[in-house]
Amino acid sequence: MKAVIYSRVSSTTDRQNTERQVADLTSYAKYKGYEVAKIYEEKISGAKKNNERPILVEALDFCKSENCDILLVSELSRLGRNAFEVLETVKQLVDEGINLYIQKEQFTLLDNEGKPSIFAPIMIATLSTCAQLERENIKFRLNSGRQLYIEKGGKLGRKEGSTKSTEQKAEEYRQVIKELKRGTSIRKTAKLCDVSVSTVQRVKAEFNL
Repeated sequence: MKAVIYSRVSSTTDRQNTERQVADLTSYAKYKGYEVAKIYEEKISGAKKNNERPILVEALDFCKSENCDILLVSELSRLGRNAFEVLETVKQLVDEGINLYIQKEQFTLLDNEGKPSIFAPIMIATLSTCAQLERENIKFRLNSGRQLYIEKGGKLGRKEGSTKSTEQKAEEYRQVIKELKRGTSIRKTAKLCDVSVSTVQRVKAEFNL
């Protein structure tokens, strides 16, 4: 069977990485005897819509075009924390006959006949809704904490002078900009310039490339 690994973390900085997700899913694929056709790694908020997450879109398109059998993720929230977005992605997989394995719950979407199990819709809906509620609770607590901080006289935002100018960024990421202007893909640019995919995405958007 041909498998694709998709991993994601929310932080666009170096505080988080996808190394553990990739290692665990690679081990699972090896145990099951799957051929890992490609590994996708993305640093972007799970709250983003599917069409705003280029690596996820690329992974799904690859699964379809290359007739892959299964998509491996560490947990359902890697596909997003908006229940409707997750369900839409799962439906795409089902329509294409592509299986989905969720490591955290040890859950597989399709049965041996390539059809969703009787409990699959309930399981997916429950997990995606829980992930969305968790995110909304975190957001509420953060906003509440910020409001209390402001009421006590605190100030939010970067310290004056800590933000890099456009010129400084252009110099720092000149090689990234050069590759993007050449038409090099985001993933290949990240590899060539030894930076994260999210950094390339940010530079591409900021400099309108």
